[in-house]
Amino acid sequence: MCGIAGHISFSAGETASPAFQQEQLLKMTTALVHRGPDAAGTWSDDEAGVNLGHRRLSILDLTQAGAQPMVSATSASSSGRFVISYNGEIYGYPSLARELAGLGHNFTGHSDTEVLLAAIEQWGVEDALARVHGMFAFALWDRQARTLTLARDRAGKKPLYIARTATGLAFASELRGILKRDDIAREIDPQSTALYLRFMAVPAPHSILRDCWQLPPASYITIDPTAAPADLGTVIAAAPRYWDAASIARTGQAAPRDMTDADALTEVTARLSAATAERMVADVPVGAFLSGGIDSSCVVAMMCDHATRPVETYTIGFHEAGYNEAEHAAAVARALGTDHHELYLSGTDARDVIPRLPEIYSEPFADSSQIPTYLISRFARSRVTVALSGDGGDEVFGGYNRHIHAQRLAGTLRTWPLTLRRAISALARSLPPRVWDRLLAPLGQPQAGDRLFKLAGALAARDTEALYLFFQSVWDDPATLVRGITPVPGVRSEYVSLPTLAGDMMLGDYLHYLPTDPLHKVDRASMAVSLEVRSPLLDTRLYEFAWTLPEHMKLRGGKGKWLLQELLARRLPHQLMDRPKQGFGVPIGDWLRGPLSEWGDHLLDPARIEAGGLLHAAPIQEAWRRHLSGRENLANKLWTILMLEAWREHWNI
Repeated sequence: MCGIAGHISFSAGETASPAFQQEQLLKMTTALVHRGPDAAGTWSDDEAGVNLGHRRLSILDLTQAGAQPMVSATSASSSGRFVISYNGEIYGYPSLARELAGLGHNFTGHSDTEVLLAAIEQWGVEDALARVHGMFAFALWDRQARTLTLARDRAGKKPLYIARTATGLAFASELRGILKRDDIAREIDPQSTALYLRFMAVPAPHSILRDCWQLPPASYITIDPTAAPADLGTVIAAAPRYWDAASIARTGQAAPRDMTDADALTEVTARLSAATAERMVADVPVGAFLSGGIDSSCVVAMMCDHATRPVETYTIGFHEAGYNEAEHAAAVARALGTDHHELYLSGTDARDVIPRLPEIYSEPFADSSQIPTYLISRFARSRVTVALSGDGGDEVFGGYNRHIHAQRLAGTLRTWPLTLRRAISALARSLPPRVWDRLLAPLGQPQAGDRLFKLAGALAARDTEALYLFFQSVWDDPATLVRGITPVPGVRSEYVSLPTLAGDMMLGDYLHYLPTDPLHKVDRASMAVSLEVRSPLLDTRLYEFAWTLPEHMKLRGGKGKWLLQELLARRLPHQLMDRPKQGFGVPIGDWLRGPLSEWGDHLLDPARIEAGGLLHAAPIQEAWRRHLSGRENLANKLWTILMLEAWREHWNI
C-alpha cells in the first residue's frame, strides 16, 4: 500500500514556477509518509506542467524494480508512453503478467505496478480497468496524448481526493496531502458538512472543503490540461464507471440461479477460498484481524486452508461489559488452530487515541469504532505488514439487522397506522437505554437499549424510503444545525430497483455506506501505522456471484449471511456460532458523561460554536444537556460535532 500525490497545471491562465510545484509536491508526499515509509519518489515534466509523487510501503517486489512513479517499459511491445503513481494491489496479477508476456511484454521485476502499466499499454485504460481486480487508486500521465487519468477501485477501498488550485488540479490519497498545499482554498463546504452530520462521514463525490472532491468508486476521469473543465465538481460527480455494481445486482436478481443449497455453498466456498489465496500473496509477513464474528472467522478459516504454518491472528479486548470480543475470538482461534495474539486495553488506552484522530483521518469522521480499529491495526503492525479482514460480508451477504428485519418492517409500515407506530415508538423511548439494558440483560444482547431505541425510531418512519434514510442517519435533519443551507438529500432513491426492500438496502449499503464509513475507517486507521488491510469478501467475482443467488440463501430463519454461516458451521463447533452480532465499538456515551466531559464542554461551548460561524449552537447544546442527564444516549450525534470541531481546531480551519 502506498500514498500518491501530484499536480497538473492548466495551460490557460496563471502558471506557477516549477520550483514552487516541486516544493508543494514535497509537502504533499511528506504528509503521506505514514502510507509509505519505505521509499519516496517524484516524476515531473516541467514543460507539460505535470508533477507526480509517491510514498512506498513495500509489499511486492521489495527491490528498486518496484519503485514509483514508474514509467512504462520501452520495447517492441511497449512505448514508454505512460507514467504512473499507484496505490494498491492487483490480485491475481501473476496470471495477467503471463498473458501479457504472451503478447510480447517483458518485465524487469515482479511488481503488480509494472503489470498494470503493461495492461494499460496493451488494452487502454478502460479495458485494463475492466480486467484487473483489486484495491487501488492511481494517477496516469499519458506522454503521447498529454492527458492525466485518475482512477479508483470498484468498492472504493482506496481513496483519492482531487482539488482545484490557483493554477490547476491537485490530487492525493488523503485530504491532508491537499491541506498541506499553499495554493488551495481552505474553506469548509456547508452542504458537505450537513451530509457529514447525517452520515458520520462525507460521502463521495464530496469532501468537507469547497473546491475539493473525492473520486467515486469504480470510476475514472481524464483531464486535458489544455481544456480545463469549467466545473470540476460536475466532471468528478459524472465520472464514467468502468463497472456498475447496481446493474450487476439488478441483472442477478431479475433471474436468480436455480441451484441447491449444497451447490451454492460449494461455489461460495470456492470463490472465497480463491479470493483469500490471492490476498495472501506478499513478500512481507501476513496476518488477519479476528473478532470471532462470522466474517473474520470465514476469512481466517480460508487462510488456514492455504497457509503452510499457523495463521497469525489479532484481537484487542476491553474490560467494559458489552464491548469485549477477545474471549470469543480466542475460542475461535483455538478451534481453527491459529497463532493468536490478543491485547487487552483500558479505557485510558483507548481515549489516548482521541487527540490523534483529526490527524489520522484528516477529514471529519465520526464512527467511534475508528478508535479500536486504529488500536488493532497498531497491534497487528507490531508483527505483520499485511492483515486480512472480514469487511464486506455484511453488505454482500446481508448481515445488518436492517437487512434481516427489512420485510417485516416494510409490512408493519404498510399495515399499521402511522399514528399508532409513532405512539409505540414514543413509549419505547420513554425509558433511557440504560434501563432497557438492565431489563433485557437476560437476552444476552450487547447494547440492547441502544438497539431498541433504533428499532423504535424505525417504527416512526413514514415509508420505506424514510426507513432506510433513518437507518443511515445520525442527525435526522442536519439542515437545522448548519447555517445557510438547503435540506440535505438522502441516498436510497437512486438505488430503489430490486424486488425486495432487503435487496435495496444491501445494494445501498454497498454503494454508499461501505465506501463512506467502513472502508474509509479501515484505510485511515491501518495506513496511519503503515499496515495494509485486504478484504477477500469484497472480491469482485464473489460480489457478482452473490447477486445471482436467491435472497433466501442470504437471509433465512431470522438470521443474515446464511451461506457464510453454513460455510463456518463446517469449521467451528455450534456453540461458537450461536452468538448475537456485536459491533466493534467503545462506550463513548459513558466516556462523554465522565472522563471526556471537560473536553466536550470545551468543544461544544455555545460561544465557541457560534463564533465558528458554521453551526447553530442551540440544538447542539440541547443534545449535550440531554445526554449528560442520562435520559438519552446521544453519543453518536455528539461525536459528529466533536470530531468536526476537533478537526477544525487541529487544522485551523
